Amino acid sequence: MKKGFHIFILSLGFFTANAQSKPNKKVTPKKIDTVKTEVIEVVTKYNPKIADANKIRKNPTVKLLEKSEKKKLNYNIFSAPVASTFIPKTGAVKGVDVGVKERIYNNYVAAGFGNYTSPYLEAYINNSTRFESEFGLYTKYFASFDNIENSLLNSNFSNLLASLYFKKEERYFDWKVSLNTKRKEYNWYGLPNYNFNQNTLNSINENQTYNYFNIIGEIDFVDSYIDKSIISVSYFSDAFKSSESLVNFDTDLDLPIRFISNALNNITVRTGLEFLNGQFASNYTNQNSLDYSIFTALLNPEYKTTFNGFSLKLGAKIFGSFDLENKVSNLLAYPDIQVQKPIIKEHLNIYAGINGKLKTNTYKEFTENNPYVSPTLFMTQTSEKNNAFIGFSGVLSNDISFNISASIKEEEDKPLFIRNNSKSNGVNNTSNSQPLKGYEYGNSFNIVYDDIKTTSFFAEIEYEFPKRITLASNVQFNNYSTTNQIEAWNSPTLQTSFIGKYKSNKWYATTNIFYLNDRKDVLYKTTFPSTSNSIQKLDSFIDVNLNGGYHFNDSFSVFIKLNNILNNNYERFANFNTQGFQALGGVTYKFDF
Repeated sequence: MKKGFHIFILSLGFFTANAQSKPNKKVTPKKIDTVKTEVIEVVTKYNPKIADANKIRKNPTVKLLEKSEKKKLNYNIFSAPVASTFIPKTGAVKGVDVGVKERIYNNYVAAGFGNYTSPYLEAYINNSTRFESEFGLYTKYFASFDNIENSLLNSNFSNLLASLYFKKEERYFDWKVSLNTKRKEYNWYGLPNYNFNQNTLNSINENQTYNYFNIIGEIDFVDSYIDKSIISVSYFSDAFKSSESLVNFDTDLDLPIRFISNALNNITVRTGLEFLNGQFASNYTNQNSLDYSIFTALLNPEYKTTFNGFSLKLGAKIFGSFDLENKVSNLLAYPDIQVQKPIIKEHLNIYAGINGKLKTNTYKEFTENNPYVSPTLFMTQTSEKNNAFIGFSGVLSNDISFNISASIKEEEDKPLFIRNNSKSNGVNNTSNSQPLKGYEYGNSFNIVYDDIKTTSFFAEIEYEFPKRITLASNVQFNNYSTTNQIEAWNSPTLQTSFIGKYKSNKWYATTNIFYLNDRKDVLYKTTFPSTSNSIQKLDSFIDVNLNGGYHFNDSFSVFIKLNNILNNNYERFANFNTQGFQALGGVTYKFDF
């Protein structure tokens, strides 16, 4: 309203001025105006509002070219009756046969007994709480108290192991504590072909006992740069005052590098610290003790990516090794590279790579591979300088899968088992006025180290019938090239195995057949300290095993285990014959609390 008034005043003044400036046709006498003329200036601010704007009330008109105009669609519907042969049938609905759902129990107990006076016991107890914690106990005992036929010394054995763990799930991480223990008893019964008299045999204490204790702590973080950490402390000892301590601390890191590019994946870094310390009361040549102490640090960065159908792993393993007993230190680096590419998608892949590592040998590990070693071993590390490999893997159908590979591996200080020379000729039981120990009669094994190049070919195939049967077989051929030793002692060049599994609602069975070809060990001229004279050839052997059972219900079942069905009296190591045909039967009961 104020704006309109102002505009009216200005317009009135404008027109008044124009009217006064126009000339008059008639001259009239000029009158004296007594009203004074004044100029009024009006100043105001103009604040426009949306309501003051004029709106365009017409839509723009768009004219299309003739070619761009839509064509009118003309169609006709031809309706014709269709004869239907479908007749709905009630009560004939079929579903997928998924079989009988087996109930899974948290606990079980198994017990059995076999020939060679062989008791067997196995149990697993598990308990979970609603506060996301878990407790478990596992134990197994197996023994054989009868001697092997024609063995002059006791050849029985027993194995006992137990494991206890507790697991807890927290908000940001999960943690677990485990306690493991083992006790194993063996006998050095593999005497050489000397004429041992009865007095000498009676003086031999051939028994050896191994004790193992281990505690492990694990922590697994959720959504953290620290993926997982494990600390392990173990202690191993035997009946001859040998002792070994091993401490491991391993941590996996997951480091992001997306700040460089969003297309990059994270880098995984594995780190490890290891300390090995041990002592043997004496070596084989004299009464001097053997001490060893090795500290090792590991850094293993690894990066995985895919591009153009290739799957690539790039990494390296860097080891720092410190032999504290011999005052020797080394810094070693090994490649860790692997690439994979599908040739025929979902059917055939090719892979290749090269890697290496530094391995710490332990007394416990040697006894696991050969329980008849003497407690007089020199301990050192094995350097796998490089292991180059290439292979093919894939599936021929939905039921058949395969893997074929070839590799060349170079190792420094690879351990080999070799038989100790006897300090007795079958009559004497002393050496240098000292009574002989139970392993000094040529019935134990030592460790020798050599630089060895191994060329290997490996092939495996698996055929899985629907639901019932699974067949798998593999074969491996090794060719050894030694540096200092004449042969790669006690190392087979050909080994193969076949596994078959059958399972139905009530019955189950598994067969395991394996074959090892010839192996070689040394023969000595005379008693210790003579050198080797010739080579002893250990014959190849085949071992056929079968185990199976019957489920009466979900809780109760019976089983039977048949080993060495062909009753072959073969030697796994020189002069150590194995048991013949073995049969063991028992029952299994599964339950929940």
